[in-house]
Amino acid sequence: MQGILAGAFLAGSGVVAGVIGTAGGITSLVAYPALLAVGVPPLAANVTSSVALVGSGASSALRAGPDVTGHATTLRGWLPRTVVLSLVGAVLLVVTPTSLFDRLVPFLVLTGAALLLLQPQLSAWQRTRDHRPGRWAVALSGGAVALYNGYFGAGAGILLIALLALTAEPVLRRANALKNVILVVSDLLPAVLFALLGAVVWRAALPLGAGAVVGGLVGPSVARRLPEAVLRVFVGCCGVALAAYLLVAADPVCPGTASP
Repeated sequence: MQGILAGAFLAGSGVVAGVIGTAGGITSLVAYPALLAVGVPPLAANVTSSVALVGSGASSALRAGPDVTGHATTLRGWLPRTVVLSLVGAVLLVVTPTSLFDRLVPFLVLTGAALLLLQPQLSAWQRTRDHRPGRWAVALSGGAVALYNGYFGAGAGILLIALLALTAEPVLRRANALKNVILVVSDLLPAVLFALLGAVVWRAALPLGAGAVVGGLVGPSVARRLPEAVLRVFVGCCGVALAAYLLVAADPVCPGTASP
């Protein structure tokens, strides 16, 4: 696939990825295979997707205002460690082999999807026993998700929504909006790192990113209009689909650090 046709295909894929990701799904489920389809090598597709999809996160974060109102304390608590550990994860991706971690990733994604699907039952269990996760448990879990976001990224949004829904915001569309804001800020430094290393295929990143910006503007509106149960099943099924894809993918290099 060459030239204008490839650019149009990537722009359209970016729109779809942006809508899916900012509405609570997984951008990498669309963006990474699209990059492979136009001939971008797997490792380059990994980091190119990471850089291009920052656009969808930025545009969705701009639309997040009504859904994150009242959560300034949550954002102040989450952002510093998530930014730092996402950058640490990106550095680890650059300097270490990924083979062992890649084998664990499908199961991490599947765990996040399961937690999200079961969140109403888990929240009810917490209420009946007056049990809330302790501060250190939340900090460690959030730190692990942030490290994972920088190191690998595919499905990080699923894990973060599940954690936020269980600890900070039980309303899924609001938890999703918090996820969009936290991850776009956290993805900026890894994207700069990848760009400076020269591993980004810009001829593919630009049309994919342009489409992702459009999709990111549309996605929050989709999330607000979907019934809570439908949105939960949609996001959970995206997680299961990505886990299945990663389990059967022949190549060990998997989608990159971009979330939503």
